[in-house]
Amino acid sequence: MNETITKELSESQIDQDLLKNVNWGGKFKLWLGFLAVSLIICLYYYYLQLSNGLGVTGLHDYVSWGIYISNFVFFVATSLIGMLISSVLGLMNVHWVKPLARIAELVAVAFAMVAGLIIITDMGRPDRLLNVFMHGRVQSPIVWDIAVVVTYVAISALLFYIPMLPDIALCRDKLKDVPKWQQKMYKILALGWSGKAKQFKIMHNYTRILLILIIPIALSIHTVTSWLFAMTLRSGWDSPIFGPYFVSGAFVAGCAAVIIAMYFFRNNFKLKDYITVDHFDRMGRLLVLVALVYVYFNINEIIVPGYKANTADAKHVHEMLYGHESVMFWMVQLGGLVIPFLLILFRPMRRPLPLAVISIIILAGAWFKRVLIVVPTQLAPYYPIQNVPEGWSGYTPTTPEIAVTVASFIIVLLIMTVLAKLFPIIPVWEVKEEINHNKK
Repeated sequence: MNETITKELSESQIDQDLLKNVNWGGKFKLWLGFLAVSLIICLYYYYLQLSNGLGVTGLHDYVSWGIYISNFVFFVATSLIGMLISSVLGLMNVHWVKPLARIAELVAVAFAMVAGLIIITDMGRPDRLLNVFMHGRVQSPIVWDIAVVVTYVAISALLFYIPMLPDIALCRDKLKDVPKWQQKMYKILALGWSGKAKQFKIMHNYTRILLILIIPIALSIHTVTSWLFAMTLRSGWDSPIFGPYFVSGAFVAGCAAVIIAMYFFRNNFKLKDYITVDHFDRMGRLLVLVALVYVYFNINEIIVPGYKANTADAKHVHEMLYGHESVMFWMVQLGGLVIPFLLILFRPMRRPLPLAVISIIILAGAWFKRVLIVVPTQLAPYYPIQNVPEGWSGYTPTTPEIAVTVASFIIVLLIMTVLAKLFPIIPVWEVKEEINHNKK
């Protein structure tokens, strides 16, 4: 079996271990209830925004993109991890990622789905969303962004679903004590799966096609998102490196999110025989690799405009290094990237608990990094900020903005929680396949 799973397990033991968490127990219902109540409270503030307009937020004529768009960029970034783990490493036949592939796809699907919803929260008139599809101009990067987001969500959902067909059939055949609606759902979703060699061949072929397709789509989704900024003439955004810069940052945020999910599922679902210490060690090394690339782009982001030091660039760099944004900037760069990167270089820091804590810090830093990308540039327009309310010289998110932003994270947790309780979070058939292969 895969060297990262050290304990010899029988097929019946694997079924028992990986299917026992597919249930609607008391703790799950309590957690679901907590998320539902929290979401209702947050959606009340969105109702206030719909009723009274974007005036209830801290957005204004200068900062028209605040934490809503920062959050959108963050969610799109985090969703790219499905492509890196499932597709790139999967196509390279890296065996240790197999138990983690479904977790990565779960993160990708949840974050990508909610990313589309976040766009709506930033609209003063969400009822006009259809106009983007009906009357959108092909020259607009916003139209490109919506197109690739929808495509990426669809392919990610298929990549989550199709390789899970054998496990859905296993749930159909083994789980007799679940509610009738759940049994019926498994029967429908299994698509008549019986485990024949021909079915496995078709599944492998379709999965491989999706793994290849998702690479350009995933790169496009965050590249196009970066173009929303880079195709303007604003200092701080007007950069040709924004595409690869955004993609490299996406892999850092995504790796951190997967590590956090791994730690949660490993401890709460009792999966220590399947998500091992070695998995965390390898994910830590992967995080170091992508963080190293991201550090390089962060250095470029400051050095190049700082060296040219034209009026607008100089002001932007000064605000970041010494000015109003400097505290957040240095906390994000040092506390959220450089120090965690250096810590993970040491093997003890790549054990489950330390790595999970470091990943939480990295993920928080990744979110605030998006705020630094979006907001400061808008506060340094070419024309002076004058003859306007004093509050317009800065930007502070209001309670409705914060609540609606929190709601997006709650929805992600809801999606991940429900899917993890409906389907095995570790690919059962792939674990068995590895065992049989090694026995031969």
